[in-house]
Formats: sequence, C-alpha cells, structure tokens
Amino acid sequence: MQLTIRNLNKTYANGVKALQDVSLDIPTGMYGLLGPNGAGKSTLMRTLATLQDADSGSATLGDIDVLKDKDAVRRTLGYLPQEFGVYPRISAVEMLDHLAVLKGIPGGERKGVVSALLQRVNLWEHRKKAVSSYSGGMRQRFGIAQALLGDPKLIIVDEPTAGLDPGERNRFYNLLSEIGENVIVILSTHIVEDVKELCSNMAIINNGQVLYAGAPEASLAALQGKVWQKTIAKSEIEDYQQRYGERLISSKLVAGKPIINVYSNDDPNDGFAAAPAGLEEVFFSKINGVA
Repeated sequence: MQLTIRNLNKTYANGVKALQDVSLDIPTGMYGLLGPNGAGKSTLMRTLATLQDADSGSATLGDIDVLKDKDAVRRTLGYLPQEFGVYPRISAVEMLDHLAVLKGIPGGERKGVVSALLQRVNLWEHRKKAVSSYSGGMRQRFGIAQALLGDPKLIIVDEPTAGLDPGERNRFYNLLSEIGENVIVILSTHIVEDVKELCSNMAIINNGQVLYAGAPEASLAALQGKVWQKTIAKSEIEDYQQRYGERLISSKLVAGKPIINVYSNDDPNDGFAAAPAGLEEVFFSKINGVA
C-alpha cells in the first residue's frame, strides 16, 4: 500500500500558508517528515488524520480518498499526536479497553486485543496503573498501543520523542522500527537523529513547502565534498555568521569550542578542512536554501 499526496494546499485565516503544493509518495515502512517548528508538519499530519480540511489537492491511501472518505481513513488509521490527554485516575487497561470500544472492536475480541497490545509495548506489568502516573516514555508507549488498535495500515506519530530521556528514546525507536516493517508509519519530527536512526525514506519541509524527498543516503551523497569545517573561538562566531551568511549551515560546541560547518562547492580556504556530511548538514543546507 502507498500513500500518494498531490498538490496539497492549506492557508489559514490569518494568511499563513501552512501547505504549498505538497506532493509526496509514501510507501510501506518508516517515513520521516523533518522540519523546524512551524514548518507545516503538524498541518499535514492533521490533514492526513482527517482532523482538518485542505483547501485543495488530493491524498489517496491505496484506493481510499483520504480527503473525502474520512470514515474509511479512520478505520485504517492509527494516530499518536504530539500531546494527548488521559483521564487522571483510569488505568492503562481500562483506558485502552475504552478506546477499543470507540474503535469498534467487538466485545468478544477486546480483552485479547488489549492484553496483546499492552504486552507488545511492554506495559503489561503496569496495566493497572493510571496512565497519568506514567513516565514520558511509558506514556508514549501507551500512545503507540492505542494507535495500533484496529490493525491500522497507516500510523502517524507527531514529535514522539520530545522530552524522552536517551533510554526511553531508544526503546521507542525499537518499537517503531518493528511496527514499520508491515505498515506505513509517518514520523513527523524536528529531531534529525530520529530520522537518521529509523527511516529509509524522508522529506524535508519548511514554510509549507517540500524541499527534499527521497532516501537519506541519497541526500548525503549529494552533499559529500561540499561541507567544510573549522574550529573557532566563541568571540568569532558573529564575525563568521556575517561573512558566510546562510552558507554557515551548522555549529556545535566540542570541549567548549565552537565547530562550524559551511557549505561550499570549493575549498573556502580560511583554515577550513573538508568534513563528512551528516543528515544535520543536509537539513540545514536545505532549510537555508544553499543546496
């Protein structure tokens, strides 16, 4: 099954163009949607999840018209929003059973389905605890459990690892990777590491426009030989920002000293050395419009 998006547009009442002719082909597997906050990712996810309407364009999931046949989409959709509310004193098993009722799972099947999902996301031992008492990682795993109700063919997860510690994030990565073997999983995030670790295909979006769509490896190959690195003093950062402008695509502190990366087809000299391109450099070079 494939999700096909063509020329999707959305402009809000305040004039913000959240989506501008967005076209993507999303196959089975993990698909990363990468972009800064406010790029249009959540607007796209909410549109695909039938929570809001697009102004124009089309989206099809197999033979389902996503924009017109919303009930059919909801029957085959799993959705984990950036934030989701829970009843304060209801246990995980009660909450998941309630959501299974809303999803239309028959009474004779619900107990087995709920038990299997809680075991799959490693929450069975904590099933009688209130979801509101869970840690961030546990809540996200519960979120995946509810997203898997009804055996969905499309799963959308919006900024799922924000606020998770490294151990929780790794467990979440492993769970998403397992799920993504058989269904379409769209991972919307501004965290480059999420896409690097999980996704075989990705898109970079900013200001509602798709800047890149394809395999991460292809984007890295296109940037090789065009990233140059230099260690500078903290007092020099502003000077280099003025001199290189948008070609200064990333910077980070190593042992307290700034290391900057600039984009250039040729050696910029000035003490720079060639550096391997990473997905972070791809991201910032596309966002800055230099590659």
